[in-house]
Amino acid sequence: MDSLDRMYRHLVRTIRSRFPQYLTQPFDVAELHQNILPYRHYRRELGLETNEDYEIALSELLSGARDYLIVDDRMRDALRAELKSTNPDPSAFKQFATASVALAPNALRALTIGPDEDLPARVSTAATPLEPPPAKAPPRASAATTRTTAPAPVNPAPAVATPAPEPAITPRPVVPQAGERCRSCNEILPAGRAITFCPHCGQNVTTTNCPACGSELEVGWKFCPTCGRPAGAQ
Repeated sequence: MDSLDRMYRHLVRTIRSRFPQYLTQPFDVAELHQNILPYRHYRRELGLETNEDYEIALSELLSGARDYLIVDDRMRDALRAELKSTNPDPSAFKQFATASVALAPNALRALTIGPDEDLPARVSTAATPLEPPPAKAPPRASAATTRTTAPAPVNPAPAVATPAPEPAITPRPVVPQAGERCRSCNEILPAGRAITFCPHCGQNVTTTNCPACGSELEVGWKFCPTCGRPAGAQ
């Protein structure tokens, strides 16, 4: 299983537990990488060491690789060409922030996710299940006694508790100052109004990236929680 398979499996698990409406409804690219599967919250589960690794895997997913997602044709062609280039831009998908994507029904039906999905199979699927030993015939009751012994009660197997899903984290809005511009498209943001996304390009304006390791930071953080470097360090 590579990073693309792992990202798709974790995406499906997260949608099933926290965003079930997206099992049958489309969602946009900004919603995917900012709220459904943000790197800063799922880097360990995805097994990706850097933000760049995350963005490359996400670009592959959004390019329609392995038919995991139904994607916009223009975005698919642009990302496939970018990924084949000598020095691909990992964040190229951000220019399609408002493009709609959806889980492909065929891939979703073919996917089986369980608690041990990443572990090797313990029993071969081709193996014949073991048959229980034949029951012994009960002894005949003697003439001297007709008393019978009641069978011992069978204790049911203990139920396995299912961990509750973690609550979804919603970005806190920011209030731009007069003349403040979007870091992505450089358009002027509406001053004095609480916003989360740029009204011009759909980019999340409440986060930025650590200049040292690339992890996403919330606006106002002074240090990176991943590498400890100051948020303004170069």
